[in-house]
Amino acid sequence: MVAEWVSFSVIDTERQDWARGWAALKKFTEREHHARVPYGHREGATPLGQWVAEQRRAYGAGQMTGQRAARLEKLGMVWSLVDERFQENLEAAKAYYDLHWTLCAPRSATALDRPVGQWLSNLRRPGALDGHPDWEAALLAVDEDWNTVWPAEWQRHYAALRELVADEQDQTGAADVLPGLTVHGMDIGKWLAKQRTPAVWQALTEGQRERLEAVGVTPPTPARESEAPVASTVPLSAFEKGVAALAQYKARTGSMTVPRGHVERLEDGAEVRLGVFLSNSKSRRAKLTPDKLATLAGLGLEWAAATYSCGELHEGLQA
Repeated sequence: MVAEWVSFSVIDTERQDWARGWAALKKFTEREHHARVPYGHREGATPLGQWVAEQRRAYGAGQMTGQRAARLEKLGMVWSLVDERFQENLEAAKAYYDLHWTLCAPRSATALDRPVGQWLSNLRRPGALDGHPDWEAALLAVDEDWNTVWPAEWQRHYAALRELVADEQDQTGAADVLPGLTVHGMDIGKWLAKQRTPAVWQALTEGQRERLEAVGVTPPTPARESEAPVASTVPLSAFEKGVAALAQYKARTGSMTVPRGHVERLEDGAEVRLGVFLSNSKSRRAKLTPDKLATLAGLGLEWAAATYSCGELHEGLQA
C-alpha cells in the first residue's frame, strides 16, 4: 500500500507539472503566435524555456508519449530549430521564385525580409546539404535548376525567356523576343541573340542547349564555305577590340567580373588584355564619347550606364 501510494503521488505530480508547462506554452503561443520560446524565458513562475527544451530532449530520446507530442504539435511545437529555420527561408525562396521564376538569385537578393540570395548561395556549397535529403528535395520541387553547373546569371536570363515564351498566346516561341525587350533590368532579346551566334552556342553546355531548344530556340546553321563572309580589311580600333573581347567573355562566362590580368583571345587570334582595358576605360570614363559609353552600358557595365545617364541629363539641362 505504501509503494502504491508513493508511485501514485510521483506520477500524479509529474502529470501536474507537465500540465502546468503545457498551459504556460499555450498562453505564450496565443500571445506570440509561435512556439519558439527562448531558453531563459519564464512565463509567470514557470521556467518555460527550460521546460520546452526538456520536451525536445524527451521527444528526441523516444521518452514522450504520442498523446503529449500531439498536444504540443497543436500548439506549433517545432522539434528541430534547424528545420524550422530552413522552412522559413524556403518560404522566402518560394516568394522570390514567384517573382523571378528561378532560384538562381544573386547574393544580394531578399524576399520576405530575408537574405534569400545569400542563403541559397550557402546551400550550394559542397557538402551543405549532406544529411538533409529532404531539404534538397524541397528545393528541387520549387526549381529543378536551383543549383546549375552553368552561371547563375545565364539561368536568370533563361528563366525570363522561358516565361516570356510561355506567355505568348500565338505560340510563336522565342522568335518574337527581340533586342530591347527587358525583364527585371535584363535585355532578354539581346541576350538571346548572343546565344544564337555559332561561337556562343558551341560554348554552351549540353544542358543549356537543351533548355533553349525546349523553348523554341533553334541552333544556328553553320555557314558553308562558299557563303563565308569576307573578312573586313579595315582593322578594328583598340576600343572595338576591347568591346568585342568583353562581349565574348560575358557570353562565355555569364559574368562581367574580369580579373585585371585576364587576356581574352578573339576568334581572329588577336589577344586583348581585357582586365586592363576595363580598368583604363573606367578610370577615363569622363573622357569617353557618349557612343562609347552607350556601347559599354549596353554590355552591362553599371558605371558606364551611370556616366552616360549623367551626360544625357547634363545635355538636357543645357538645352
